[in-house]
Amino acid sequence: MPDLLLDHVHLLDPSTGLDGSGSLLVRGGRILDHGPALGRPDDVEIIDGDGAILCPGLVDMRVALGEPGFEYRETIASAAQAAAAGGITTLAALPDSAPAIDDPALVFLLRSRGEATGSLTILPYAAITRGCRGEEMAELGLLREAGAAAFTDGKRAVASTQLMRRVLSYARAFGGRIVQHPEDPSLAEGGAATEGELATRLGLPGIPLVAEAIIVARDVRLARLTGGALHFGHVSTAETVELIRRAKHEGLDVTCDTAPPYFDLNETAIGDYRTYSKLSPPLRPEADRQAIAAALIDGTIDAIASDHQPRDADDKRLPFAQASAGGAGLATLLGITLAQVHGGRLSMAQAVALLTSRPARLLGSRGGTLARGAPADLCLFHPERAWQVQAGRMPGKAQNTPFDGRALEGRVLGTWKAGRRVFG
Repeated sequence: MPDLLLDHVHLLDPSTGLDGSGSLLVRGGRILDHGPALGRPDDVEIIDGDGAILCPGLVDMRVALGEPGFEYRETIASAAQAAAAGGITTLAALPDSAPAIDDPALVFLLRSRGEATGSLTILPYAAITRGCRGEEMAELGLLREAGAAAFTDGKRAVASTQLMRRVLSYARAFGGRIVQHPEDPSLAEGGAATEGELATRLGLPGIPLVAEAIIVARDVRLARLTGGALHFGHVSTAETVELIRRAKHEGLDVTCDTAPPYFDLNETAIGDYRTYSKLSPPLRPEADRQAIAAALIDGTIDAIASDHQPRDADDKRLPFAQASAGGAGLATLLGITLAQVHGGRLSMAQAVALLTSRPARLLGSRGGTLARGAPADLCLFHPERAWQVQAGRMPGKAQNTPFDGRALEGRVLGTWKAGRRVFG
């Protein structure tokens, strides 16, 4: 493979503080050099970026893959296609598949299938409990040795307090991080929307806001008791982020992520029973949306994840209360995040950090950086190039986007994995 020179780009890498015009040189799949005035070696492929932003490939820390078990919704190959179109080169895959990722051989299988795509690194989450059933702790140590990035039961909370305490204590012994779905299952069971005036008016069974905060408050106390590392996925309420903010100020090893629907949409997006906007957790009132956006700014929230939950059309063509919860998010992750930049709420460097270096650090990934010698996983995007989200015409298999019809500014022009162009 010849050397690759990305010329006339705006280099942006929060992990190294790189922020300015220049060029980047790739050799042998790794970043050889970058700067404002690089020479041009012989036998080099030159790409003129025309001033677009070149950042590390995005690192998405919460993705459900249809494979294994639900290939009719999404496959690894189709997810890789959507990820590349969204500038994503590394993702962490949830384990609540069929079978659940609770065996070291399955962890290895997911990693190898990611490599086989040639465009994507898959960092598998392993199940906290066998079968993600919340009953018996899985072999966490063996799963970690096999390459599990962290441990979670996916969209199921570990409901047992005693079990959660033992899990946090055990994982601490080898530096494992526990990722919790923050929703009390007994309060959420049968619910379809956030409890309140809108749900009542639509006749939908409600999930109270406190279902999230109750689990967070409990588990923060368990993290304090055990000294374990704890992460909350897709946080969505004002009370939750305040609890996490206090835990961080106390010095506990507590982190969290959110997803674009929770800072960009509110509960009114379910409209007249719009099932594409039925998510888990459900969309929240406007005050909670604003609190999530504020927590991105002040650093309480550590990362933005797509929370990609592929669903087949038949999963959504049901009455709202019976339809499956979940939204596709790989192709829209960058564009929706950049709306916060265009609105003056986040700086470009903050937004890119939330999508690259910060999730990479939590996952122990080698990605998320433009450091010399790092893998040349790259995303080139124009922050003002306009496009429209159209369900049915998105890359990949899953089309169940809550952002259908949305006009966005910020388009991926090219994605490279280990120096090889995989999109654009």
